[in-house]
Amino acid sequence: MKVYRLFEILPGALSWATLAGVAFSSWRFPAYTAVFIIVFDTYWLLKTIYLSAHLRISFRKMRECLKKDWQKELEMLPGRDWREIYHVVILPMYREPYELVRESLQALGRVHYPRERLIVVLATEERAPESLAIGERIAEEFGSDFFRFLVTRHPQDLPGEIPGKGSNEAWAARETKARLIDQVGIPYENIIVSVFDVDTQVFPEYFGALTHRFLTVPFRQRSSFQPVPLFTNNIFRAPALARVIAFSSTFWHMIQQSRPKRLTTFSSHAMPFKALAEVGFWNTGVVSEDSQIFWQCFFRYNGDWRTVPLFYPVAMDASVGLTFWQTMKNLYKQQRRWGWGCENIPYLLEGFLRNSSIPLRTKLYWSFHYIEGFHSWATNAIIIFSLGWLPVLLGGVEFNISVLSYNLPRITRSIMSAAMIGIASSAILSIVLLPPKPSWIRPRHYAFYVIQWLLMPFTLIVFGALPALDAQTRLMLGGKWRLGFWSTPKFRS
Repeated sequence: MKVYRLFEILPGALSWATLAGVAFSSWRFPAYTAVFIIVFDTYWLLKTIYLSAHLRISFRKMRECLKKDWQKELEMLPGRDWREIYHVVILPMYREPYELVRESLQALGRVHYPRERLIVVLATEERAPESLAIGERIAEEFGSDFFRFLVTRHPQDLPGEIPGKGSNEAWAARETKARLIDQVGIPYENIIVSVFDVDTQVFPEYFGALTHRFLTVPFRQRSSFQPVPLFTNNIFRAPALARVIAFSSTFWHMIQQSRPKRLTTFSSHAMPFKALAEVGFWNTGVVSEDSQIFWQCFFRYNGDWRTVPLFYPVAMDASVGLTFWQTMKNLYKQQRRWGWGCENIPYLLEGFLRNSSIPLRTKLYWSFHYIEGFHSWATNAIIIFSLGWLPVLLGGVEFNISVLSYNLPRITRSIMSAAMIGIASSAILSIVLLPPKPSWIRPRHYAFYVIQWLLMPFTLIVFGALPALDAQTRLMLGGKWRLGFWSTPKFRS
């Protein structure tokens, strides 16, 4: 436990040491720090170009996937194996309104995949009695549309559990196994589980694309499958800041699709039921169960696990509130919850120490990239947009009369201006990704949807770096500072 606790301290200690180091060196060694900032800004610009290239690759592939008739693609596969594949769809819910849940079920009812191969599980919570009433109402309305429709009720206050999505969906999966799969006798190897946030709306060809990918990869029983989350269900009703954050999150996950070696599971994802049962389902004692299930499988199979990108989207809600300030509060909490994924760092580091079957090269690769990803999230935007001016402010008279002091703000401004080209292209891409417009949308609104990207530097710090740093600091402090699961409020007007 002492080693695990040290690993919990590591992410926050690295981030705070970096920020404090930049501030201290700006005071004591302003010239060296100024050179470092210029080099770092240049690196950030080159990284932005690199990531933008991956974004465009993923966008092109996603559009190609959306145009395909995946049922026709399945028919062209040798044999008829695809007709033996069942899909279990788990929808954990808490206090979401009936209208929102109904929209998700309507989307499932429009899929082109044979619905007699779909098992829908609406996972309700005992601690939210209204969810069971909604579940029964939904079951009565949609229950006959699928092979089976189950409503599960997750008991509250079970020992060793954190109340939240992970414990709910794990209970639902066990109930489905006992009440349906084992009784009917469906082979585990023929079942794919898609666990969705309850606001997730699938596109018509989702199950066809997922089934095709499952059947055509050589390691189907050792893979998770990740769609692209589009936070667009309510995008036209979201404030500008919420829209920028929603699209920024979508863009990041699109980038990761074209970097599969670094891809892990996030939020709505799919995986083989056989592997899910063998690892004991999702961890019920953590907040970030959606990403930790990747590492559970990774260690269970000695590194023989990967996440396969689908390049196919699912639609989800952007985080909003009933008022502007409630939206800002919800955005921060949601980003902090995602940032709490840093709790996986001690889990994977300890797992690497315990598992001698995983090659050292693999351990070093994942350790570096996972830690670097959370470190960059918490520090890069602050260094670029806030601490870049510290040598001028703290460097003293001798530094301030130097040529380097005079040129530092100008060089930094020029690099940031070049980076704005990437932001402009993101603005255009966000317009393309908008869903069908409601009747009240006018051409002037699209101008606002472009201009809103000027808020990017603000969002990168306030709704990016700060909540990530907050989460890492809480993990570092431990005890009462640790985060529990926060369920993002979702609304329908």
